[in-house]
Amino acid sequence: MAQNNTPGIEESGPREMMEYDVVIVGGGPSGLSAAIRLKQLAAENGQDISVCVLEKGSELGAHILSGAVMDPRALSELLPDWKAKGAPVSVAVTEDRFLFLSKSGAIKTPGFMLPKAMHNKGNYIISLANLVRWLGEQAEALGVDVFPGFAAAEVLYDDKLAVKGVATGNMGIGKDGKPTDNFQPGMELHARYTLFAEGARGQLGKELIEKYELDAGCDPQGYAIGIKEIWKVRPEVHQSGLVMHTAGWPLDADTYGGSFMYHMDNNEVAIGFTVGLAYKNPYLSPYEEFQRYKTHPAISHFLEGGERIAYGARAIAAGGIQALPEVAFPGGALLGCDAGFMNGGRIKGIHSAIKSGMLAAEAAFSAIGEDRKQDVLQAYPDAFRRSWLYDELFRMRNFKPLMGNNLYWGTLMFGIDQVIFRGKAPWTLHRKKADHEYLLPADQCEPVEYPKPDGKLTFDIPSSLYLSGTMHEENQPAHLTLKNPDIPVTVNFTKYAGPEARYCPAAVYEFVTDSDGKTRLQINAANCLHCKTCDIKDPTQNIIWIAPEGGGGPNYPNM
Repeated sequence: MAQNNTPGIEESGPREMMEYDVVIVGGGPSGLSAAIRLKQLAAENGQDISVCVLEKGSELGAHILSGAVMDPRALSELLPDWKAKGAPVSVAVTEDRFLFLSKSGAIKTPGFMLPKAMHNKGNYIISLANLVRWLGEQAEALGVDVFPGFAAAEVLYDDKLAVKGVATGNMGIGKDGKPTDNFQPGMELHARYTLFAEGARGQLGKELIEKYELDAGCDPQGYAIGIKEIWKVRPEVHQSGLVMHTAGWPLDADTYGGSFMYHMDNNEVAIGFTVGLAYKNPYLSPYEEFQRYKTHPAISHFLEGGERIAYGARAIAAGGIQALPEVAFPGGALLGCDAGFMNGGRIKGIHSAIKSGMLAAEAAFSAIGEDRKQDVLQAYPDAFRRSWLYDELFRMRNFKPLMGNNLYWGTLMFGIDQVIFRGKAPWTLHRKKADHEYLLPADQCEPVEYPKPDGKLTFDIPSSLYLSGTMHEENQPAHLTLKNPDIPVTVNFTKYAGPEARYCPAAVYEFVTDSDGKTRLQINAANCLHCKTCDIKDPTQNIIWIAPEGGGGPNYPNM
């Protein structure tokens, strides 16, 4: 039994402990695929293996958000009979449409000019949240223990500094840091191997990368913020299977980003906007850019007369293979977007998440069969380098470095990279700075004036948050922590005009003036969508995101 190390609750006694062969942190596509593959291998080999999945959302899928167009290749490898088993994957892509937008016009790119990798024939428009729920059912049917509502808050290490498991967060700690009447201590889960599948900028994944220097020699990871809505649109404008992407307006040519619109079934449309977090102007608001984008005639045509039914946001790890850290370390491994396996050029990460989970599971199963534990699963990165996933990511490696500089020059050069060299040009482009290092002082930039929401196409953040189902226990310590409470005002507000108030898509951060005339940062932690943008974009890296009580955050029904 391990001792509880949270200040002020020593009197609660030791934490309970459970042991598994494999503990998986995160119930997304990579974590659940790893769990399923482990159980499949155990059944094929007549062995028993204990596996559990921890998910901080109130249920599987509650925190999952993606576009999403899915390449079914990895799913077919994992579960070849997914159609017969009723996977929620049914809307096949019928048309690709790519537009370059000016303020009032749109130029459609001919299909033959799009690189082969960006065509979506054979892919499906899905709700990733619903797919994750279905994968959870498959995992549980195979004997996986799935624990939603439990946030892994702490990595546990043995005396050799290898990962030996994780501890879930304490429940029922008040804002004052003291136990309430509802206090429940966290639980320790020990394992031969612990797999981390938290999604982009995972809290524990970030710690592990730093501790083991897994990113030594890599490019800094590049992120974007993706903001998404689901609309019920008029039947006469709905085109089931249509996949539409745009670049250009409302962003300037030097700001990486773009949009998606995916026509699902039942007259529903998923619409979203991404902004690369290497943007320079502190006055830019990704949320407001998204709202403005919806007023473009090529976009509003689909939305007018419709109803917005869901909202959410999530950071995206899109730095490419140059930014991929070492994925194995003593006692564990990084999966999916926790490592950065997304293919930014294809605008896809689900298939790569599933594949990474399978590869890690196969390495862990082999090691357990050899009676090993808590060593480095070198077979995992070795298998990745031999896989189709490595080849795919390698071919698209220059996408983000090219497109992050200038839209038009980047588009031309990426076309040459893909069409002439087929992704195997004799050069690899690199990024040298992290996203937060690109922000310029406010006095070097022009303020951006955004129109007021009209309540028909464009909306304010409070009304958007209502559609996300976001809830947190109010009486708990803020999970958005500051290394130095003075820096938001003395540096961020003074030098950068308080970018926290604009890059957050949930109005978590507000600069308010007290009665004595002093400015302070107010943190509305209950609004948090767990998107991780603040942890990434804060120019002073003063904000540290940590997991709140399990079950808190958004409750996405079908994102």
